[in-house]
Amino acid sequence: MMSRTFTVCCLLGLALPALAELGWWRSAQFYQIYPRSFKDSDGDGIGDLEGITQQLSYLKEIGVTATWLSPIFTSPMADFGYDVADFYNIDPMFGTMEDFDKLLARANQLNIKIILDFVPNHSSDECDWFIRSAAGEEEYKDFYVWHTGKVVNGIRQPPTNWISVFRGSQWTWHEGRQAYYLHQFLAKQPDLNYRNPKVVEAMKDVLRFWLRKGVYGFRIDAVPHVFEIAPDKDGNYPDEPRNEYVSDPEDYSFLQHIYTTNQPETIDLVYQFREVIEEMNAELGGDDRVLLTEAYAPLDVLMQYYGNATHNGSQIPFNFELISNLNINSNAYQYSELVHNWLDNMPEGQSANWVLGNHDQSRIGSRLGADRIDSINMLLLTLPGISVTYQGEELGMTDVWISWEDTIDPQACQSNPNEYERLTRDPVRTPFQWNDQPLAGFTNGSETWLPVASDYKLVNVKRERGIPLSHLNIYKQLRTLRDLPTLKHGDATVNAIGPNVLAIKRSLQGEKSYITVINLSDDVESVNLDAVFAGLTAELKYVVVSERSVRRKDDVTFANSVLLMPKEGVVLATV
Repeated sequence: MMSRTFTVCCLLGLALPALAELGWWRSAQFYQIYPRSFKDSDGDGIGDLEGITQQLSYLKEIGVTATWLSPIFTSPMADFGYDVADFYNIDPMFGTMEDFDKLLARANQLNIKIILDFVPNHSSDECDWFIRSAAGEEEYKDFYVWHTGKVVNGIRQPPTNWISVFRGSQWTWHEGRQAYYLHQFLAKQPDLNYRNPKVVEAMKDVLRFWLRKGVYGFRIDAVPHVFEIAPDKDGNYPDEPRNEYVSDPEDYSFLQHIYTTNQPETIDLVYQFREVIEEMNAELGGDDRVLLTEAYAPLDVLMQYYGNATHNGSQIPFNFELISNLNINSNAYQYSELVHNWLDNMPEGQSANWVLGNHDQSRIGSRLGADRIDSINMLLLTLPGISVTYQGEELGMTDVWISWEDTIDPQACQSNPNEYERLTRDPVRTPFQWNDQPLAGFTNGSETWLPVASDYKLVNVKRERGIPLSHLNIYKQLRTLRDLPTLKHGDATVNAIGPNVLAIKRSLQGEKSYITVINLSDDVESVNLDAVFAGLTAELKYVVVSERSVRRKDDVTFANSVLLMPKEGVVLATV
C-alpha cells in the first residue's frame, strides 16, 4: 500500500490568501478545443471561431477556467494547422481576425481565458520566412537548418540517418537552395534554427503580438524537438544509434533520438519564453499569463521545465504520466505510483497538473474502458492542482473507427494499411456531439470533415443534461467540488488499497475532508478507509456517485466498511 501525503496548502510557507494570489491557474480547469471539430457555424463541415464563440456558454456551464485552441493560424493544413504559414493571422477556414476579436470579447464577458497553441519548432514551407531562406536572402538564410549533405560513391545523400516523427528521413532536398533542410515532422514543416538569435527574437515577437491581442498564454507544441545537437566544427551532425527492438527502418522508433530531442538548450528557451510572459504581465497588468508546455520527456527533464534557482519556466509542464503509462489492465498500485511520480518529484512551490486526454491520444473510454469514464474524471478533478480536459471527455465520447481509405491524418497516411491504426489520430478528432439532430448538431451542412460517431444520439450534450447521473452531470458535480477550499488548497494523500482500489483523501484544517474511492475491477470490493486514512469521521456521506452506484447522493456509510460495485467510483465527505 502506498501512503504518502502531498501538502498543497503549505507551498512556500504561505497562508491560503497569499497562495491564492500566486495565480488563478494553480487550481484551474483547462479545456482543449480542437477547432476543426468543436462547432461549425457556416455549414462547410469544419469547425470555426464563430462556432466556438456561440458555444462558450457551454464551457461556462461545465466550469472551464481557460480553454486552449489547437492552431488557428494561416496554414496550408498539411498537418491540420501545425504547419503555420503566417504566425500573425487567422486561417480563413476558421474565420477572420475580427472573428477572433469577437471570441476574445465573449470569453472576457464569461471570465473564460483564451490560450493559443504556439508552434515554435517549425513553420510551413509556405511561410515567407522559409521562402526567403530557401532563396538565400541574407536576413533569412539561417532561419532554418540547412546542410549540403554528404557524397557517398558519387551519390549525394542526407547528412544523417535521422528519422522523422512521421516516418522517413528528416532531411529533404531543396532544388533552389541546393541543400537539404531539416524537418522533424512532415517535409512541409521545416525546422526553425534556434541557434540563430534572430529566430528566437522573431518567435518572442509572435508571443508579444497575441498577448497584446488579449490571450492569456500559450500551449507550446512539441517542445523537446526545438533543438537538435549543435553541428561540429565542420558543420556536420552525428548519426543517431539504433533501437534494436524495432525492425522497420522508416519508423520513428527505429532510432534512439539522443541528438534530436531533449537537448539542454531547450530548457533555457522555455525560460526565455517565460521572461516574455513576465515582461507582458508587467506591460498589460491584470491576471497572470501562462505557459503550458507539451513535452513527452523523462521525468527529471520535465521537472526542469518548471524553472530553477534563478529562472522561472513553464507554470504548467504537461504531466503525461497517466495518459502515457496507464492502460486498461493497469492496477491501483500503478495508478498510485504514477500520481506519486509527479507529486513527489515536483519542485517546492509549484502546482501539479493532470492530463488524461488530448487530440493525439486515444480517448479515455477507449483507452481505459468505457465503464471507467466517470471514475477517471473523478481522479482528474479531485487530485490537487490543475486539470486538463480534452473536448468530449466530459460526455464520455469514445474513439471512432475510420477505414484506411477514409484516413486523413498525415501521421497515418505516410504509413500503410497494416500500420495506420497504430498511428492515426483521426478517431479522437471527430466532431463534438451537441445533440441528437443530424450530424450531432455540429453543423447545419450536409457532411463533416471527419465522420460523426455512430453513438451520437445517446452521447451528446442535450441528452446528458437531462440525465442526473450522466457523464456530463457527474463531471459538473465534480467541477463544483473543486471550488471548495479543501479541493483547492488541501493536502492530498493517495493510496492503493490492494490491486483493485485507488483512494485519494483531500483534507484541510477546519474543513471537511473528501475521499475519492475508485474500484478498477469487475468484482465487488469492501474497503476499510479507517485503516488507510487518519482523521476520518466514523460515518461518511456520499457527495458524488455514478450510475454504477447502488447508493445515492447524501446517503451515509461507515468509514470502516465502504462497499464498491464493479468499476464504481464515488466521492465521500466527512460528517
